[in-house]
Amino acid sequence: SVPRCYLNKQLATVRVLKGEPAELSCTVSKDNVTGAWFKDGLKLTSMDGVIFEKKGLVHKLIINKAEDIHAGKYRFEGGDVKTEASIFVEDPPQVDKVLLKNLTSVPTVAKAGEGVKLRIPFEGRWPIRAAWLKDRMELGDDTRIRVDKTDTCTTLSISSCDRRDCGDYKVRLKNDSGVLEIDLKLVVIDKPQPPAGPIKIVESTANNITIQWKPPKDDGGKPVQRYIVERQQVGRNDWETLGETPRSCTSFTTSKVEEEMSYYFRVRAVNAEGVSDVLESGEVKAVGKASPGAPDPPEIISASRDTITISWKAPSKTGASQIMGYIVQKRKKGTVTWLPVNNVPVKDKKLKVTGLKKGVQYEFRVAAVNAAGTGQPSDPSEPAFARDPTKSPGQVQDLKVSSSDSSSVTLTWNKPEVQDGNDVKGYEVEMKACNSPSWTKCFTLPAQSTSCRVQGLQPGEKLLLRVRALNDSGPGEASELEASAGAAPVVPPRLLIDDTVKSFLVIKAGNPIRVKIPLEGSPEPAVTWLKDGLPLPSRAAVSTEDGSTQLLLRAAEFSDSGTYTVELEDGLGKRETFSFQVQITDIPQPPGAIRLEENVPNTVTVTWDPSASEQWEKNLYYTVLKRESQKGLWHVLGDLIYNNKFTFTRVVPGRDYYFRVVAKNDLGASEPSETVQPWSIRKKKAEFQVKAQKYKGVNQNQPPRFLVPLKSHVVVTGSECHMSCAVGGHPPPKITWYKDNRDLSSDPNYFCTNDFGVCSLVVLGVSKQDEGEYMVEASNGVGRAFSKAFLAIKGNS
Repeated sequence: SVPRCYLNKQLATVRVLKGEPAELSCTVSKDNVTGAWFKDGLKLTSMDGVIFEKKGLVHKLIINKAEDIHAGKYRFEGGDVKTEASIFVEDPPQVDKVLLKNLTSVPTVAKAGEGVKLRIPFEGRWPIRAAWLKDRMELGDDTRIRVDKTDTCTTLSISSCDRRDCGDYKVRLKNDSGVLEIDLKLVVIDKPQPPAGPIKIVESTANNITIQWKPPKDDGGKPVQRYIVERQQVGRNDWETLGETPRSCTSFTTSKVEEEMSYYFRVRAVNAEGVSDVLESGEVKAVGKASPGAPDPPEIISASRDTITISWKAPSKTGASQIMGYIVQKRKKGTVTWLPVNNVPVKDKKLKVTGLKKGVQYEFRVAAVNAAGTGQPSDPSEPAFARDPTKSPGQVQDLKVSSSDSSSVTLTWNKPEVQDGNDVKGYEVEMKACNSPSWTKCFTLPAQSTSCRVQGLQPGEKLLLRVRALNDSGPGEASELEASAGAAPVVPPRLLIDDTVKSFLVIKAGNPIRVKIPLEGSPEPAVTWLKDGLPLPSRAAVSTEDGSTQLLLRAAEFSDSGTYTVELEDGLGKRETFSFQVQITDIPQPPGAIRLEENVPNTVTVTWDPSASEQWEKNLYYTVLKRESQKGLWHVLGDLIYNNKFTFTRVVPGRDYYFRVVAKNDLGASEPSETVQPWSIRKKKAEFQVKAQKYKGVNQNQPPRFLVPLKSHVVVTGSECHMSCAVGGHPPPKITWYKDNRDLSSDPNYFCTNDFGVCSLVVLGVSKQDEGEYMVEASNGVGRAFSKAFLAIKGNS
C-alpha cells in the first residue's frame, strides 16, 4: 500500500522505503481555494518525481518513486488551512534477491585445506555495518580467517578450511534504517577420522583371528565407503594388506596366521576424499592347536581388608590334552600391567588371593594350562575392593505420610545415619493389613529415591507400612507407621535441601542443566521456578512428581547464567523459597591478533587482543610460547598470565622468533593465535666477529647418550602430563619427540622444552587419544640414541 499522510487529521509523519510511492493530502473547506505546497520552508512550483493534484476539496502531493531528495518537512497553505507533515525516506540494507536465494538455499561446500571466500554485495544508506557470526560469536581476523568490508560489499575469507569450520553462519547488515540478516551454511568435506577403537579381538585360534572396530566418529562429511585392514608380524617392519570390508561391516577374519605367532593389526577408513589415519591394535597371538581356550571371567566370592577370594569355571575348549591347572593374574583397576598371583598352576577352580592393599580395587583373570602350554586368559573379573564386609544399614529416618488421597498414600523418609561400611544401596517398602501376620513387598527402590506412592487402596482403609534400607549385607532395621487413604496430615511446604543440592553450579556450554530438589507438603504445594526474578525461558522444562521438583535445560547457553529460584506455596499463605547460582562456561575462544615491539634493547614485548571469552569467563588466563624456526618445537615462555602483555628478555640478535598465545580456563585451552612472519633483532657485525673466536679448540665430539631415561606414566583424563629425561653429547644433540612413531614437532597439542640437556614434553588436558608409546630421539653428527616410555590414561571415576 502507498504510504499516505492526511495533514488535517494530524497524521504528521510518513515513512517510505526508497523507490516506493508516497502521498500527502489535505482537505479544505471551500472548492475555490487555491492552495500552495512548501518543502523545508520553500514554496514548491515543480519538483522531479512529484505531482500536485486537486480533486474537489482534496489537495494531494504525490511522489511516484521516493528518493533521498524527497525527505523533509512539507507544509500546505490554502484558505483557512495551514498544516505540516514530514516524510522520511528509509533505505535499509538490501541484497539482490536472486543472489540471496542462491546463498541461503544451497550450502557452500569446500574441501579441507582449500580456501573459501563468501562475498555479499549490498545496497543501502551509508554507513552500513557488516558483521559475520558463527555459533552466536562474531568472527574477527586471525591467522586463517579474514573479514573484509567496503561501502558496497562484505567478504569472509578462510585461507585453509577444516572440519571445525562447518556450521551455520550469519551475516548481519545494519544501518539507521534497519537490519538485514542472512543465514548461510558451510560444509567442509575431508578424509574421515580413524575408525573408533580400540580394536577388539573377537576370536584368536590356531587357524584364524577375527578383529572388530567401530566406525569413525567423524566421517569427514562424506560417507565411509570401505575399510582397509593390514597386518604386521611382530619383529618385522613391513605391513601386509589383508583385504577390505564394506562400510556396513566393521569386523574382519583372516586365516593367514601361524600357530603361536604374534601380530599387530591396523584399520583405515576410506571415503570419496581419501584414506584416514590408522587405528592400530595391540599384540595379538595365534594360539597353538592344543592350547585350551579362555575361561569365563572369574567371580568374586568374598573380600576382606587384604584378601579376595575368586572362583571360575573350566573353559569350554580344553585343547588336545587334559587341563593340568590354572594361572591367576591380578591388576589394580585403571592400570594396564597384569601381575602373576601364582607361578605354579592351581588345580582347584577357587583361589584366595592374599597380600592385597586395603581399600584398593582389583581385577583378576584366569588362564588354563595343559600339556601344550598356557591358553588364552579370560576377560577381567568385575572390580572388587580389598576391604572388610559391609555392615547392615541403619534405620531410615523421619518416615512419614507426606500426602494421600482416596486411593493412595505417599511416603517420604531420610537416609540412615552414615557409618563406616554401611553404604545404602537401595530401599525396600512393604505393607500389611493391621490384622494380617505377613508383610507384602510393594517396591524395591534405588538409593537416590527417598519417597514412594502406594496405590490401589480403599478409602479409609487402615494399614501398616514399613521401609528398610538395603546394602550388600541385606536389609537393615525397619521403620514402621500406620496410615489410611484420604487421611494425610497438613504438612507445611518445605524444600528438603541437602548436600546433593548445590548453591553454585558451573556448567559447560552445550551440556544439560539438571537440578532436582526434594520437597514435602500436604496439601501438595504449587511449585514456581524463576530466573533472575522472571519466568524461565521457553526451552526450560520443569517436572514435579514423587516428592521432588526438577529443572532441565538440555543444552546450556551463555544466556542461561544467572540466579534461579524455586518457590513453594500451599494456598494457605505459607511459602518457602531457595535460590542458587548457575555459571555457564566453555573452552575459551582464541586470542586476537599478536603485536611485537622492542621497547627495551634485546627484549620483545608481546601484546595481543583479548579472547572474546573474557566477556563471560572470570578465570581465563593466557600462555605465551615461542619457537626459533618455522618448523621447530614450541617452548613455553610464560603461563598463568592474566593480562594481555608479556615481555621476553632473552632475545638473541640475529635469530628468528615466532610467537604463539593460547587462552585457557578450567576446561582446557583455546586454539592458538600465532605470528606468521619471523621477528628478529638485527645482529651487529662486531659481535659476530668476536663470537667466531669461541669455536676454536680441541674436537671433543661425543655421541648422544641418555643420562636419565624416560619413565612410564599413568594420569587421569583432563590433567597435565610432564615427561622428562636428561641427554648428554657434543655437539648438543637435536631432540625429536614421537608418539607411536609419529613426529610431534608440528603438533600444537604438545609443548617441548630443552634446557641444557633436560628435555621435557608437556601434554595439556590429556584424553584417551594421548595414550600410547612415546619416544625421544637425540641425534648429532656423531650418532643417535633413543628412550621410550608408555603413557596410560584412566578416567575420573
